[in-house]
Amino acid sequence: MQENISNYKSGFISIIGRPNVGKSTFLNRVIGQKIAIMSDKPQTTRNKIQGVLTREQSQMVFIDTPGIHKPKHKLGEFMIKVSKNTLREVDVIMFMVNAEQAIGKGDEFILELLEGTKTPVFLVINKIDQIHPDELIGIIDSYKGKFDFAEIIPISALEGNNIENLLATIENYLPEGPQYYPADQITDHPERFIISELIREKVLHLTREEIPHSIAVVIDKIKRDEENENMIRVQATIMVERDSQKGIVIGKRGALLKEVGTLARKDIEMLLGSKVFLELWVKVQKDWRNKMTHLRDFGYREDEY
Repeated sequence: MQENISNYKSGFISIIGRPNVGKSTFLNRVIGQKIAIMSDKPQTTRNKIQGVLTREQSQMVFIDTPGIHKPKHKLGEFMIKVSKNTLREVDVIMFMVNAEQAIGKGDEFILELLEGTKTPVFLVINKIDQIHPDELIGIIDSYKGKFDFAEIIPISALEGNNIENLLATIENYLPEGPQYYPADQITDHPERFIISELIREKVLHLTREEIPHSIAVVIDKIKRDEENENMIRVQATIMVERDSQKGIVIGKRGALLKEVGTLARKDIEMLLGSKVFLELWVKVQKDWRNKMTHLRDFGYREDEY
């Protein structure tokens, strides 16, 4: 716990933006450990993920929200509701945009959501490593007239460019307050949630377009091996919506599922600091994204938001 509360700052920062602008990459960069899954496929963040950054004079709690998009099913509606709700409970809002993309309908929709908010809104222009520096002025100008931003800060979450400046600026806006979490805690999510996300990330990475948003991962059991206390056994089920998707996730002679397991196990071992024996199954649960009972069973609970 901090020594002098009168000089200590703490607060909550929402990261909001269109799908695939780099919100999870930023969160993982700042926290220094993978807690949010990263994928080149949009809408991969489904729950709000809190990452905790504790510094000498401050504690920042970042909330990575699902990318704003037009919902096509109940899961999509849930994701939008999560994003909107976080705007009411934070001290700073980071509106993140992709420097490579022109301002679009999704950005306009988010700016409409932000209208009337009294919370400071930062325009954070990500992926500046992908553009020529001369292009930056034009990008800033295209947003400047649309909203009264408290700050405009260009960054590269991938390369780490200007991240420290962004953090220092956020710190200036935070109120004096307590240290909400222990200094060594980096997220408020339980290990089960992080493990399920790490497995889901590997499936997203290895499968084709029709699969990503049709899967959920349920952790069935996490238990230390009775015979080998240095080994943790993890059993998980990958849920899909159709029989054809089950075949794709398993792969020819189980090859794809085996690769998912190999890649996920390495990340889980880093997370748990122990050897891991990972068992994966694939199960069909038809049209689960449109059934509230299944959404709740798979961890998408409205009452938590």
